[in-house]
Amino acid sequence: MKFIIATHNQKKLLELRRILSPLGMEVLTAEEAGINFDDVEETGTTFEENAQIKALALFDGSGFGTIADDSGLCVDALDGAPGIYSARYSGEHGNDAENIELLLKNMADVPDSERTARFVCAVCCVMPDGKQFTVRGECEGKIGYECLGDGGFGYDPIFMLSDGRSMAQLSKDEKDAISHRGNALEKLVERLEF
Repeated sequence: MKFIIATHNQKKLLELRRILSPLGMEVLTAEEAGINFDDVEETGTTFEENAQIKALALFDGSGFGTIADDSGLCVDALDGAPGIYSARYSGEHGNDAENIELLLKNMADVPDSERTARFVCAVCCVMPDGKQFTVRGECEGKIGYECLGDGGFGYDPIFMLSDGRSMAQLSKDEKDAISHRGNALEKLVERLEF
């Protein structure tokens, strides 16, 4: 089954392909499918709404089945921030280093017992016939005090798991097995009934 992915984030695209390809799903970018797809303004107030906005925009422009995700980090001590603003938390979209620096600054006085957080990923799928559904995956952890590891992307280096490693210290296979995106995509495949 072939789907067009609504993302320009190359790291996210690689992760989506790595997880979905072994399941028999061919994943193409809009550019690879010959479709002009500019970034869509994410005006939703939830991950689910933003994923749906992107998936429908690409579907309307292509007529192909589409998949879009919206994901981010929700920190309990910060009332769920950065949440849907995770990629632009520091003001500049996609600047991982500045986003991490600002988050660690905002968490400086938060004790270890209150540093709980979760990665969240909502994936919206629009089928070629226009039917749609959305699934959600989460991964629980804590915010660390410094960057650890050089894998992954985004907030992975400061997102600590129960085994004491950061998400950035996991192998790709380990990350895919427990990540918010891996969990959401597993639910997506279940809904597609492969």
